[in-house]
Amino acid sequence: MKQIALTHAIAAIGVALFIMLGLPLPWLLGPVFACLVTALAGVPLKGIAVLNNTMRTILGVAVGATFTSALVISMAGMWTTLILVPPMILLIGLVGVTYFHRLWGFGFATSYYGAMPGGLQDMLLFGEEAGADVRALSLIHATRVMVIVVALPFVLKWYWNVDLTNPPGAPATSLPVSQLLLMVFAGIVGWQVAKAVGMFGASILGPMILAGAMALTGLLEHRPPAEAIWAAQFYIGMTVGTKYAGVTGEEVRRDVAAALGFCVILLILSGLFVEAIHLLSLAPPMETLLAFAPGGQAEMTVLALIAGADMAFVIAHHVLRIVVVILGAPIAARLFRSLGR
Repeated sequence: MKQIALTHAIAAIGVALFIMLGLPLPWLLGPVFACLVTALAGVPLKGIAVLNNTMRTILGVAVGATFTSALVISMAGMWTTLILVPPMILLIGLVGVTYFHRLWGFGFATSYYGAMPGGLQDMLLFGEEAGADVRALSLIHATRVMVIVVALPFVLKWYWNVDLTNPPGAPATSLPVSQLLLMVFAGIVGWQVAKAVGMFGASILGPMILAGAMALTGLLEHRPPAEAIWAAQFYIGMTVGTKYAGVTGEEVRRDVAAALGFCVILLILSGLFVEAIHLLSLAPPMETLLAFAPGGQAEMTVLALIAGADMAFVIAHHVLRIVVVILGAPIAARLFRSLGR
């Protein structure tokens, strides 16, 4: 309990410092930086896994609540950019495996699952089954998410002048109690049903689907209150930062350094696709950046919500990315291994 309380206190200090300094997204980036620095300093940190997942359901409900008939119909017109997601993943995989395996000397399984831009839990599960170094995978993916989450808000703020200080929703006191209860129902039931059927990203996608259905039928008329979105940001940021708890100097020199180099590669490759889409006028540039940024699903959802982006566009591309990685990673890994032999 002391570790959990200490972790929350450090994350709260990070929020306060970011607010004082006027930095973007204090409820998300404050905990990330505070917990990251403290963890690297050797302070034992610990979160509450169940609570972290519960906070993700808030994001799922928030996205689902934005669904309208017109929005759902518009998703059919996204095919011109959706078809670019698999080629991007293939290119990332080819470059990433070579980078980790040839340049840093990681084993094939670690190189492959470290390069795949999928969810942390999924990549750790597949990687462990394939004999990968789970600790290295954890640090590689945590660093990928951390770098993307930290870099994008500054790009949004200083390049597009996006106002990231607007409240992400209405105050809780202004919403009907019946609507708040429906949100809680959508979050809990959607999560548990999705988890029961084995859906990937159940804590976000389950609530999103149920809340979306309720919004389309007119039952759900509001998004979760600002306080709930801030709480979700806080716990997601804290979770990202605490991934570095217990990291040794050798792991920083090897695993984290390799991950940082790969992040540069990811940003370049993603940037090429974003620029191509922009030049072809296939989609708005800000939405394209958020949709093709290879960050975590929860973190990208937060940024899209705060930036006021087209949620359907951003989420559709990230869901497809995760689906392609999850379905294709085990098959492709076996294929590449057999070719390597």
